[in-house]
Amino acid sequence: MEKNNLKAVVFDLDGVLTDSAKYHYQAWKMLADKLGIPFDEEYNEKLKGVSRMESLELILQNGNAQDKYTQEEKVAMATEKNEFYKQLLHQITPEDVLPGIHDFLEQLKAAGIKTAVASVSHNAPFILERLELDKYFDYICDAAQVPRAKPFPDIFLSAAQNLGVEPANCIGVEDAQAGIQAINAAGMMSAGVGTESQMQEAKLILPSTAKLELGMLKEYFQLA
Repeated sequence: MEKNNLKAVVFDLDGVLTDSAKYHYQAWKMLADKLGIPFDEEYNEKLKGVSRMESLELILQNGNAQDKYTQEEKVAMATEKNEFYKQLLHQITPEDVLPGIHDFLEQLKAAGIKTAVASVSHNAPFILERLELDKYFDYICDAAQVPRAKPFPDIFLSAAQNLGVEPANCIGVEDAQAGIQAINAAGMMSAGVGTESQMQEAKLILPSTAKLELGMLKEYFQLA
């Protein structure tokens, strides 16, 4: 294995490529309101980077209702939330791509650096198609095929394996603490988009996606 040689960049989706988190919030809010459970944007922060079923459990806990429903009923609720979410996703256009992402993906493509998306969202292929970003990625992880969600490293390890690249030769880009923990556990270099307090476990902290630049990342990667 070549050390200090960047060969792949693995991206989270929500909060890194686009901000579809607002649609997740709206969909969970619709479900919570239907169930009569309090849910606001502050509590929604607990759901960042967390799988759909785990998110539902957190919402039910907020209403002391985690033991009120059968597993079958919970699966039906999660499915209903996802239907709300998919309806909202039709509002997404290429204009919703976050700042700097297009330029950064073009840089990676020109340099022959492989790319993947490692998102817990089962809707990732649809979202990337709506954003017109699907052409830039060599691999999109299927969350359904990953046994453990973030903060476990499984989805990032799957991305590296399917790209044919060692984790040590990858950078993972995330905006959630659980995602940063997953990248670190996978043995990749972590780049966190957010504030220092939010991204304190990241090896490299960027205030926004507009700061993603290949030359800077390669230099930092070689020094790490």
